[in-house]
Amino acid sequence: MTCFYPLINDPYLISDPDRSVSKLVSKPIPIPSNGNAPCLPTPAFDDPKHHLRLYQGDCLEILAAIPENSVDLIFADPPYFLSNGGITCHAGKMVSVHKGDWDKSRGPDANHEFNRDWLAACQRILKPNGSIWVSGTAHVIHSVGFAMQQLGFKLLNDISWVKPNPPPNLSCRYFTHATETIIWAAKNKKSRHTFNYKLMKETNRGKQMKSVWEIRPPEAWEKKFGKHPTQKPVALLARILLASTNEGDVVLDPFAGSGTTLLTAFRLSRQAVGCELSAEFLTLSLRRICSDLVQLEFSLTCLHFSVDPPTDPMDRSCSAPSSNQSCSGRPLGRSATASQRSRMPAQLQLVQQERRFYFVGRTKREILFTVMADSLDEARQKFRSAGHPDSDALFIIKTETEIYLA
Repeated sequence: MTCFYPLINDPYLISDPDRSVSKLVSKPIPIPSNGNAPCLPTPAFDDPKHHLRLYQGDCLEILAAIPENSVDLIFADPPYFLSNGGITCHAGKMVSVHKGDWDKSRGPDANHEFNRDWLAACQRILKPNGSIWVSGTAHVIHSVGFAMQQLGFKLLNDISWVKPNPPPNLSCRYFTHATETIIWAAKNKKSRHTFNYKLMKETNRGKQMKSVWEIRPPEAWEKKFGKHPTQKPVALLARILLASTNEGDVVLDPFAGSGTTLLTAFRLSRQAVGCELSAEFLTLSLRRICSDLVQLEFSLTCLHFSVDPPTDPMDRSCSAPSSNQSCSGRPLGRSATASQRSRMPAQLQLVQQERRFYFVGRTKREILFTVMADSLDEARQKFRSAGHPDSDALFIIKTETEIYLA
């Protein structure tokens, strides 16, 4: 059995080896250098090797501490303000629409003011040629579009994301909601935004890609570590990043949710920064991201077990008796055979157990230290006693070997 412990706020993580890892980039994510600027909090997760950083807190406070003109692209999936006592269909059942207190409407004026605030904060940190994508339903997207116009963004496209198998409309008083709108906008009228036109055309089999995208909702493997009520599919984020960024670009998500933006950015060799207020969703993001960061390969070429002790110079054994004889040559009666059988263990008996911990480096991804210990706390104490500070390791891998008497 193998367990993985990322040295972050997430207590337990199981690796997913079925992921591909893209080549890495080397440019650092920008950190404020202005002494008068607000100070960024300590990130909940920071991987300097792969340039991934995730903060817990209010996105307005965190965005205010990021230097201006430092981000190439922003993807935002803000609250839709849907959790107001309505109903929807989930897994064939009628359920209440309650995604969380963060999704409750405070009225159109307050909702619009919130959208203006976070969009203005995003506009400040975008590079002159940077762009932003914002996803939403009719409940919020019109406010977002109007706020963008008020702030001087340059509207580029409104993408209709079509969901092939949407939930039915239970009230039968509306058309079935089968799309979300994603607005793509540049920082301002002067921006010369990135658009990888040729790549998008190749992706679309040699034809110009249209603004109507049919992409399935998140697949089962995308929810293996937990579910987020507004989780976006990796395929959607991959198309957005491939269309409007290049390798090494800095991507930011102010409402990180389940971490899809950061996960996709890592796979496509982009740098990524995320903000998430909820501790529950932060943990979900960390589990997903770290499942791609930890890739283990066990190779076994030859395994030889010797279950016999070293040769005893005084061999007290005898030649193998027949099925009805003992070593002395006497026949085994039925009672003796039953007695022998009664001494056979009824259940498997654990005779040896070994628990070993491997500490993987934060900067140089290789095993720094290995130790046998009964618990994770004991292993970490031995790691410190060996002269390693906790910051040296990013992950701890636990393996257990057990031998049973059959």
